[in-house]
Order: sequence, then C-alpha cells, then structure tokens
Amino acid sequence: MLIATVDFSTAPADRAAALAHFDAEQERVRAMPGNRDFRIFASREDEGQITVLHEWVDEESFRGYLASESFASFGAVVRPLTVGAPVSRRFLAEPVEIG
Repeated sequence: MLIATVDFSTAPADRAAALAHFDAEQERVRAMPGNRDFRIFASREDEGQITVLHEWVDEESFRGYLASESFASFGAVVRPLTVGAPVSRRFLAEPVEIG
C-alpha cells in the first residue's frame, strides 16, 4: 500500500476555495482504480493549513492518479492559492488490519 500526505497553506481567506475544490473532486478520486481513501483535513490551529491524505493499493495506482485530470485540476486551481511550498511525504506500508 502507498500512503501519501501533502501539507500546504493558503491565505486564510483562500482556504474555503481550496477546500471546496477538493470536496468537488473527492468522489472522483475515491472512484479511481486502486484508491483506498482520500481525505482532506483543515487545521484547527492554523486558518490556512490543509492536509491531504491518500491511500492507494500500490504505486502504479498512485501514478495513475498523478496522471489524472483530477490531479491536474488541483495544480491549476489550488496551487495558485498556496503560500509557500507544499510538504509531500510518501510511504510504502503493509496493512496489519483492514476493517
């Protein structure tokens, strides 16, 4: 399983627009082959911070997402709203329990 997290910030006034775009694409991403989960979190401590959590069955499925229209739209719509560089981390994991 591949787990990817992305942390980024927007100006507080832009966070609602970024979250709305993720909300609009969420079901499309979740329906992609190999997707286990796709969640968006708005920080309670920082009015501009957003975290994206992905779970994919394998790296190939994740690469499919990276080549998708949804990923391209995140770059086109959300990237201009970000402040500073995003921090992305990817992990290969073996599930111990899936419930």
